Amino acid sequence: MNDYVYRKFLFVRNWFPDKLDENGDYQFIMNENNLNEYCTSNRCDGDLEKINAGCLFLFDAFFKDSSSFKYHNNINIVDYIMIWLSYMLNLKKNNDGSNNLEYFNNTYINNDKYKNTITGVTGYTNYKDLIDQKKYFLDMDSNIISNFYDAFKLLCEMYTNFDEKTSYCAGCSENANKFVAKHGELKSDPSITSNSSYNELLSTLSNDYNNFKNYCNTKGDKCKVYPELPTIEEIQASEQSSMQSSTQSPAQSPAQSPAHSSVQSSERIYGHISEDPSSSSSIGNKLFTVLSIFGAIAFFLGISYKYSLFGFRRRAQKQYLREKIKNIKNRMSH
Repeated sequence: MNDYVYRKFLFVRNWFPDKLDENGDYQFIMNENNLNEYCTSNRCDGDLEKINAGCLFLFDAFFKDSSSFKYHNNINIVDYIMIWLSYMLNLKKNNDGSNNLEYFNNTYINNDKYKNTITGVTGYTNYKDLIDQKKYFLDMDSNIISNFYDAFKLLCEMYTNFDEKTSYCAGCSENANKFVAKHGELKSDPSITSNSSYNELLSTLSNDYNNFKNYCNTKGDKCKVYPELPTIEEIQASEQSSMQSSTQSPAQSPAQSPAHSSVQSSERIYGHISEDPSSSSSIGNKLFTVLSIFGAIAFFLGISYKYSLFGFRRRAQKQYLREKIKNIKNRMSH
C-alpha cells in the first residue's frame, strides 16, 4: 500500500463521516462531481444508494481498468473497501435484526455496475468477482468490524499525515501507539485468532503498519522509535505472567504487568531504605518524650515529698510548743 490508497479513503471519509448525528442519521456530504455518476439518473436519493456510490468510487479508483489494476494490484485493498463498507452499513441497525451487508450485497453488488468487465485483466472479471473473494465479510461480527475499522483508520491517518517534503508526521507517534494497542487487542481475541479469514485481515494491517515504518524511515523521520508489533507468543506470555502475578499477590491488579510489579517492588524497597533514618529519629524522639515524662513525675514527686516533710516538721514544732505551754501552766497552778 502507499499514501495514494489511503488518500482515496480519506476523500471518502470526508464525504461520508463515520459517525451519526444527534438524531441517529448519517451526515453525508455528497461530492456530486465525483459521486452522482454512480447513482440512478445521476442522483443519489437514499442512504444506501449514497454508500453504494462511495463504494463504487473506491473500486473505480483502484480496479477500473488494466492501468489502475496494474498499479494497485494488491487484492488486499478490497479488504479495506469491505471494512469501510461494513462499518458504514452497521452504523444503523435494522429493526428486524437482519444483516445490513448481506442486504446490500443482494440489492446493489448483484447489479450491473459491479458486473462490468475489468478490461485487460486476467484472474478477476469484475468487481463482484473481487468481492466474492472476501465473502467472509457477510458473516463478520459488527463489533469485530468496528475494531478492524479503528485500526485501519489509524493507518490512514499515519500515511496521510506524513509530509515527504519536511519528513514530518503530525500525530504519527501517538497513532502508532494506538495502532499497536488495537492490534494487540485484536490478536489476543480468540474469536479472531481462531478464524483464518480474520487472521488474514489482521496480517494485512500488520504488514501495512510495518511498511509505513520502513517508508517513513527512508524519508528521514524518526519512525524507528515507533513500537514494534508484538507476536501472539509475546502477548500470551505477557497475559500468563500477569495472571501469575495476580495469583501470587491478591492485592495486585490483574492488569498490572510484571514490569510494573517489579517497579512497585523496587519502590517498596527504596521506600524502606528511605524510611530507616526517619524510623531511628522517631524512636529517639519517643525515648526523649518518655524520659521527659519520668523526669517530670520525679520532679513533682520531689516537690510533693518536700512539702510533705515541711508539713511534718511544722506539726512536730506545734506539738512541742503545746507541750511546753502545758508544762508552764502546770507549774503556775502548783
